[in-house]
Amino acid sequence: MTNEEKKRRGLLPRGLTGLVGFTTAAAAAWIFYSRRYIDHHAKVKGVLKGEEGFYESPIAGRIHYVADTMGSDRPILVVHGVHLAAGLHDVAPIFQAFISHRPVYALDLPGFGGSQQGDRPYRPSMYQAAIADFIREKIGEPTDVVVMGLTSEFAALAALAEPDLFHSLTMINPTGFQMPQSTLWDKPNLQALQDVLYTLVAVPLWSLPLFDLLVNRPRLHRYYRRRFEYSVPDELVSIAWASAHQTGAHFAPLVYLCGKLYTQNVREKVYENLSVPVLVIYDNEPGLHFDMLPYTVHTHSNWKAKRIRRSRGMPHFDRPGEFFRVMDDFLKQTEKGKA
Repeated sequence: MTNEEKKRRGLLPRGLTGLVGFTTAAAAAWIFYSRRYIDHHAKVKGVLKGEEGFYESPIAGRIHYVADTMGSDRPILVVHGVHLAAGLHDVAPIFQAFISHRPVYALDLPGFGGSQQGDRPYRPSMYQAAIADFIREKIGEPTDVVVMGLTSEFAALAALAEPDLFHSLTMINPTGFQMPQSTLWDKPNLQALQDVLYTLVAVPLWSLPLFDLLVNRPRLHRYYRRRFEYSVPDELVSIAWASAHQTGAHFAPLVYLCGKLYTQNVREKVYENLSVPVLVIYDNEPGLHFDMLPYTVHTHSNWKAKRIRRSRGMPHFDRPGEFFRVMDDFLKQTEKGKA
């Protein structure tokens, strides 16, 4: 073997060693920076104008909520969706629209906003219980429930188990309506993969620095910018960042990131078995597909759907006039149907 061949063969190991060393040093530096210089004790106050309170759910723990009960008629419960920096800030226009007109409540899901956070076994059943327990124990009568995104699955689980708690259910860009696809992963194997992935990302040494890397202000701004047809409200990114940087706020989002909060075959198993009136308001949110929504509406008389165009995920911000007109028409129809 010539000297030239020896040199060529030696390049790869030395290159890999250097790359591993550089990556390790960069990761160590970021872990140090995250723990030393990023504030993880942010405070979020006054996101919504109303009376703040806490409700202790036997299963879901301490639930933070905001309420305005000055209005009359049937109560409304508004619940935000799920993403890495979710919270009440995502549903503020809906809550504010009903103040003084109807009793209106908005709650933070477990692990988000002002609700109990920390290292807990976050699962769809916990979120189902949070919604059902709050309606049953705090509101105390059938409620018009408005939810976003993945929270539609949790609310649907609650409505399927306890339909008497729900007067109606409005879903904004719900998950679970994509075209069925064949997969090599059956449920046990998929759950095992999700468990392994979560075990890797939840290692205490790097779980919080990893979360900080995923949820910084530039990334949050890009996330919201993709979901607004028009300009992103200035305060939205700041509030979202603060909400995601409270003590223990990274645990629930990491569970979500690993796919452990979704319900397999939710359309067939849950959505299509609901008996309460359901309205789906949807638009062009990135990453969501509604291929099977027309079929569900066509085959189930209690389902209605309305697409709001020129909106990309936040129709209550971007197109409030059309959004609230659709919602108001639906709520009036449910009153007539149950009169």
